[in-house]
Amino acid sequence: MRFLHTMLRVGDLQRSIDFYTQIMGMTLLRQSENPSQNYSLAFVGYGKNPEHAELELTYNHGVSSYEMGTAYGHIAIGVPDVAAACEKIRHGGGNVTREAGPVKGGTTVIAFITDPDGYKIELIERPNI
Repeated sequence: MRFLHTMLRVGDLQRSIDFYTQIMGMTLLRQSENPSQNYSLAFVGYGKNPEHAELELTYNHGVSSYEMGTAYGHIAIGVPDVAAACEKIRHGGGNVTREAGPVKGGTTVIAFITDPDGYKIELIERPNI
């Protein structure tokens, strides 16, 4: 078995594509329009399957927001320097909700940001990335 993708429902597909490509540095891998089924898809990531997992952005036509619920946690992304990534994200208009610093009870440096739809993204410092 292999992890292929995670799907997020988004309220504005282009806004989400811009966030993940321009602010998070991902690549738009492919898009599809499904007008008869009232949805559009965009796949973004740091590489293509099967070497890399992808993020599927799903826009259900006419739906501009979703309730997050209590079960969803976050997406985790490794970065070489969490503080520098936060600064770049903030400069690009992103929302840093927890500044870079050690995880509670440990030494791993993390931070949290949110995407335009409010999904949480954890940045984890991995100097060798």
